[in-house]
This record gives sequence, C-alpha cells and structure tokens, in this order.
Amino acid sequence: MLTPDLPTLIPALLREALGRNWEFTTDGARITIQHAHRGTPYRPPCRDLDWEAFLTTLEEAFDAQGVPRAACLPLRWGRETELTISAVQALDPLLKEGKETPYRQGFLPQPVVRFTGDRDAHGALKDGTLTSFVNVSRVQPIQHPAEYASVFDEWLTVLSRLGLHARHIAFHGRLTTWRRREVEGITLRFSHCDLPLGDIVLLWNADNPARMAIDLGTALERLAWARTRAPWKDLVFGPYAHAAPIGNLDALRTATLLLGHGITPAARGAGSVTRRVLSAVSTEASPLGFSAMIRHSYSFWNRIAPLPVPWSTASHCAELELHRRRTQF
Repeated sequence: MLTPDLPTLIPALLREALGRNWEFTTDGARITIQHAHRGTPYRPPCRDLDWEAFLTTLEEAFDAQGVPRAACLPLRWGRETELTISAVQALDPLLKEGKETPYRQGFLPQPVVRFTGDRDAHGALKDGTLTSFVNVSRVQPIQHPAEYASVFDEWLTVLSRLGLHARHIAFHGRLTTWRRREVEGITLRFSHCDLPLGDIVLLWNADNPARMAIDLGTALERLAWARTRAPWKDLVFGPYAHAAPIGNLDALRTATLLLGHGITPAARGAGSVTRRVLSAVSTEASPLGFSAMIRHSYSFWNRIAPLPVPWSTASHCAELELHRRRTQF
C-alpha cells in the first residue's frame, strides 16, 4: 500500500536495490543517481547486431529476469486515441477501469505512432526522434514500491547484455507525484553517456493505490543508437538514409507500419492518420516510385510482429494515395 511519504522512501529503496557503487545527489525534490566509476570512456561494441539479433538479445535478457515477452497491442486502438501511442496503454484495465488484469504484461516491444517528436527551427525531426518507433517497455502490476526499485537493477542487467554497462547509465528526475485523470505516478528518467533513453514510472490508481504497476519505457531505435553511436539517419533508414529529406523517409516508414496493419487512407478515424502521414511525402520525391523504401521499412516492422497486409499491397496503397494527391487539383 502506498503512503503519503512515498517520494521520501524511494531513495532508500533505490539505494538498497542498486548497491554501494551508486552515488545519490538530491536538491529538493530533484534526484540524480550516477555510478561511482562513470568517468570511464564508452567504446561501442565491436560486434554489430542487426535488428532481429538486437531484439532477440533484449528478449532473452528480459526472460532471464523472469519477464517473458508479451504479444503486441493492436495498432488500431480506437479508445482514447485512434492508434496505440504507448505500451503503457496495456495497463489501462488495471489503472483506469478497476480490473485486476491488464491487457498485457511483461516485456512488450510495441510499435507506436506519435506526432510529438522534437523538431528543429525548420520543422524537421531532430536526431533521435521518429513519428513511428518501437516502444520497448516492461509493463507489469506490482504489489509494493520496492518492486519498482528492483526494476532499476534488473534493467541495468538487461542493458549490460547489449553492451551498455552500468557505469555509463544515470538516473534522474523529481520525486514528486503527478496526476493525469485516474492515474498518479512518479517518474525517473535514465540516460547513457548523457544521451536520454527513457524512463521508469511507478503508477497507481488515484482512488485505489493498491492497483499499482511499473512502466519502463524506451525505444528500440534509440537503444541501438546509444549502443553504436552511428549517424541517426544511417541507423534508421539504412541504404535510403540519403535518398530523400528525413521528413519523406520518416513519413514513408510510418505509412508502411499503418498500411501493413490495413489502416488505409481515409477522411476520418485511424485512416485519417495514414492520410496525414502520406501528406508529408513530396509527390515529386521519387519519380520512379517508393516501393523500395516501403519494402525496406516493411522488413523492419515485420521483424517486430508479423504484418497482416503484404508489403506489395502496402506499397500499392501508398502509391494510390500519392497519385490522388497529384491529380486532385
């Protein structure tokens, strides 16, 4: 059961979970947790991992912690949002609806679509952000806040399997409670060599704090970026990284995910998101078509979870929408 002084208890729980090699700095409600040997330089691993091997390594590392992989949520969400925008939505029954069992629990690599990525002064997405990405999460009901603290140590073990060792990881945030409608929580963020990666959130129902859960969230692409420190566009878009501006590449990648799930362009509903995404693709960007880029993106998404629509159908739908735009005036 949660207590009103929970924020003051979390540092002690984290000290116990992480051990004596970690240094805690507090300034009011702010807390920073860093490894005592953080000064050593980071050297990317010599062995490259393709996306399938990267995901498999994560899955095996979580499984070794007793956290099995869960099936993806449907991309067409149709509840508070048209699309799934975060793996934390798997916890809605527990945190919002008074039910005992969430939609999913465990290690959840969830494709999501968001339009909140950081952009520069010209409106282009900054390195490290995408409209669609794989939200790597651990979503799980818990019984006591000490389980939240133990997740920090277990996450460090998972990261070490990727070559991201504890001495280069830092945690920071504010030990204050926030509230969004039915849910309250406390959020601490983590980074690797000053590159922000994600957060670990303790959540509970505001009216029934016994309904408690954790949400550890990052992005598969951002984890791979932290590991390799390769140029962002090359990492995400591979051989097509310099074939078009990032806005076109990002839109085609996102459209492939949507079309691969059968979410075709429409004026309303989830299909309006597909139309909005494809509107960002310049109709003059490729006079020879976009099928090669779509097939490349399809291969990535299909590794995460099998797509129900063939890549050729997704490509055809995208070309039809772009043709509609070319001829509508």
